Amino acid sequence: MHSWWESVSKQRSRILSLSYLLPSDGTTLSSLADSDRPALSLLSSPAAYSLISSALSSPTSGSGSDPLCQWLYETFQSSDPHLRLLVLSFLPLLSGTYLSRIHTSDSSSFPSFSGFEAVLLAVYSSEVKSRSGKPLLVQIPDLSQPSLYHAPRNKPADDRSRQSVGLLSPPLEPHLAVKSTKRAVIVGTALDCYYKQVSQMPAWSKLDFCTFAAAWAGQDCPCRTKLDGDDLDHHESGNGNSNGHDHFFRKDSGFSNGTRSRDGDDVGTEDDVIKDVVVEMDNLGINKEDAENLEKKGVRIPLPWELLRPVVKILGHCLFGPSNSQDEKDAASIAIRCLYARASHDLAPQAILALQSLIRLDKSARAAAKAAATVVANAPSNANTPSKAKKPEILLVSK
Repeated sequence: MHSWWESVSKQRSRILSLSYLLPSDGTTLSSLADSDRPALSLLSSPAAYSLISSALSSPTSGSGSDPLCQWLYETFQSSDPHLRLLVLSFLPLLSGTYLSRIHTSDSSSFPSFSGFEAVLLAVYSSEVKSRSGKPLLVQIPDLSQPSLYHAPRNKPADDRSRQSVGLLSPPLEPHLAVKSTKRAVIVGTALDCYYKQVSQMPAWSKLDFCTFAAAWAGQDCPCRTKLDGDDLDHHESGNGNSNGHDHFFRKDSGFSNGTRSRDGDDVGTEDDVIKDVVVEMDNLGINKEDAENLEKKGVRIPLPWELLRPVVKILGHCLFGPSNSQDEKDAASIAIRCLYARASHDLAPQAILALQSLIRLDKSARAAAKAAATVVANAPSNANTPSKAKKPEILLVSK
């Protein structure tokens, strides 16, 4: 009981200190601080999110003297898991704003980014400490060895040295500053921490992430609207062995032999691209408003695998998480198609395989949901029609 009250008191103290920083009357945050679970109440409050989001998105945010960044940094240093979860929930907005400003053409017009970088370094340092200098490894299954799901055709050799180990992430090095050569690793590691808690994140946090991920892929790629036509094109041509990348170099995609076409008639304008996205998303049953808004946040940024790997993992959860709303799934569906087009142009095989798998799973899931909805819609609606067959009556006759 003492531990619980100590945790609540700490959360109330941090939230009350936040209410003094934000430009509002403070009543919203103060009322949240008086609840039984202050941090979780703030996490699920749309009004609180609007206040903090506006402050983080302000042109003057992110500097070393930014009080909100200082609050996030100090709050993450707390040992309270709910307060740390609260800071992580704003990581998509913070990292998205930071990366977009770093890579924008007029980045010199912004103040220093040391406030954003301090929060990212705090999250990164916590992960460095938890890993204790060890890499992240994964055991690759050996099909020559029997398992619960299969028996090998040939007699397995009892050779333990044949077990393969894959390297997911090398050991992390401690950093005191965000250098340009280490920026992707630091931000990617911070997003890995976000992924560990993604099932507890509110919808607005995951929607922010999907919107930034779509913008990071770039705004000048018309071929992303053609991705869902690949399977149809292959079936119509009768070539089941066709390579999925051939589609990106057709004339109507604005690319030829791996280079961008210079013919202005073949490449649509940005408005045409967005319009095509809206049409394609509508064909998939995705909310049009989500497709129309996908260009409103962020800019095109470099996407090395160290940064793209956690992005793909988070989008996979947003797409298939059982408790996610349809808006989250639609936003993730848009983002993975944008990133797949970008990966195809960058010739990034790891990203192509991962994103192509997500797209195919998404298409099959939506097709199954559409078929189920059609069956329900065509079911007889007569109230007198029994929902299931009645059991036959059995008459007992005595002799």
